[in-house]
Amino acid sequence: MRLETMEPNPTWDAASYGDAVEALGGDGLVFKVWGGDWCKDCRGQLPDFAAALDAAGVPDERIEHYPVEKAEDGSKVGPGVEAYGVEYIPTVVVERDGEELARFVEEEPVSIAEYLADRLEEAEASA
Repeated sequence: MRLETMEPNPTWDAASYGDAVEALGGDGLVFKVWGGDWCKDCRGQLPDFAAALDAAGVPDERIEHYPVEKAEDGSKVGPGVEAYGVEYIPTVVVERDGEELARFVEEEPVSIAEYLADRLEEAEASA
């Protein structure tokens, strides 16, 4: 199932985020996105992130969507939630060859694309 909130924002300005776009386009990166179309944070953040992935040329087969629902007790349920310890959404995990390189959880002072780009650069520098 595809998250509607992962439709790219057509007004997102890729030129303003050149470094992030370049980092997200790295070879072999897989993006696992947990979100809910019902979630205000997801509706606000994921369209810009989807636009960044689009600008980076990330093929659809390297973007995995994991729709999340909220249980009566407020916990999150859905595919991969337990295996990846997803408590808040949006959550985006970036992997290469099955190894987690970076993780964005719910909100940061910068966009998802910028946050993950910084973490990916740090991972590359320490490799």
